[in-house]
Amino acid sequence: MAEVRVPFLLGHAEIAFLFHVERQTSQRWRTEGTLDEPDLIASGNPYWLLSTVMQLDGEGDRKADRERLAAYKASIPLGYDPGDKGQLPVVVGIQEAARVLGQDAQAISRWRNRHRIAAADLLISGSPLWLLETILDDGRQRQRTIVASEVAALRAGRRTPQKPRGRRLAAPAARPPRQPPPAAQTFASADHGTAAEFLASVLAQGYSVTITPQP
Repeated sequence: MAEVRVPFLLGHAEIAFLFHVERQTSQRWRTEGTLDEPDLIASGNPYWLLSTVMQLDGEGDRKADRERLAAYKASIPLGYDPGDKGQLPVVVGIQEAARVLGQDAQAISRWRNRHRIAAADLLISGSPLWLLETILDDGRQRQRTIVASEVAALRAGRRTPQKPRGRRLAAPAARPPRQPPPAAQTFASADHGTAAEFLASVLAQGYSVTITPQP
């Protein structure tokens, strides 16, 4: 299969690398609105064009490392920057590729591990991405089923909503109602055992105890 040009895309890992920050910082920039909305969402992951990311360069104390920028570009020899997401070719991840080929995501992952599908055109933030045309050409060569409706939807810019990534937080367990605090009590030195039982009972209910010595 002939090599094709692919767009420069960056995920949070590449943005963090470029600006010498932690990945969480790039994620915070997105949450705060410092980083524009993603130019592409593929398989639930956000990606940005290089031109979008470079808008952060020189803004505040953010400075893109030119050596790292050159290294990133060199890692994608046939890369180019469309400059506008309207010029972005159709790029798919594992989930979109699965729908195009009438499979589930696990099947695509297995094929990829066994080299039974075209090599990814890009590997961004640890996730494989393909041009739609790469998946289609490979599917035809291998005589695989291609779901025409999914192809048409992707070309029209319609993508199936993705499930939220990450683990779903479990609902907090309901706490039993707390009993009212017991009335204050006075113990003499001879009441050592009773005082200890009372103290343990109060602490077990989640209350704190203040001991005030009396003459």
